[in-house]
Amino acid sequence: MRDMKEPHPPFDLEAFLPYLLNQAAETTGKAFGQIYRAEYGMTRTQWRVMANLGKFGAMSAADICRISHTEKTRVSRAVAGLEAMGFLRRHRSEHDRRREDLSLTDAGQRAFATLGRSALDYDRGLRDHLGPEAARALEAALRALIAGPPDQPDTGE
Repeated sequence: MRDMKEPHPPFDLEAFLPYLLNQAAETTGKAFGQIYRAEYGMTRTQWRVMANLGKFGAMSAADICRISHTEKTRVSRAVAGLEAMGFLRRHRSEHDRRREDLSLTDAGQRAFATLGRSALDYDRGLRDHLGPEAARALEAALRALIAGPPDQPDTGE
C-alpha cells in the first residue's frame, strides 16, 4: 500500500497507457487507411463495416456497432456510402421484418478480398518491424486489455 505522505509523481500524458495505445492505433490505422482510401475512396468506418461483413456475413447495423465499438450514426453513414459505391446491399431479415440485414455485393466481396490481402501484408510488415517475440507479446497484451482491466468500473463510455 502506498504511503499517504509520499507525493504522487506528476502526471505524464506521454507515459499514460491509454494515450500510448491511442497514438499507436492512430499511427498504424492512418498508414493502412491510405491503402483503402487510395484504392476505393473508403473511410475508416466504411472499411470496418466491410471487414465485419466480409468476416461474419450478413448482419444488422446494430450488430456492426456492437462488434466494432462504433457509434450508430457513423455506421449508418458508412453503410449508405458503401451502398452508393455498390459494395453493400440491404434486405429485410427473414426472422424479424423490422430488422434490416446488410451484406456485401459481389463487388463488395471482391473489394474485401483485395483489401484483406493488403491488410495481411500490412500486418506482416508491422510484425516484422517489431520482431516475432515483441509482436507475440504485444498481441497477448492487447488481448488482455481488450478482455478488460481487472476491478475497473464500467463508466458506460
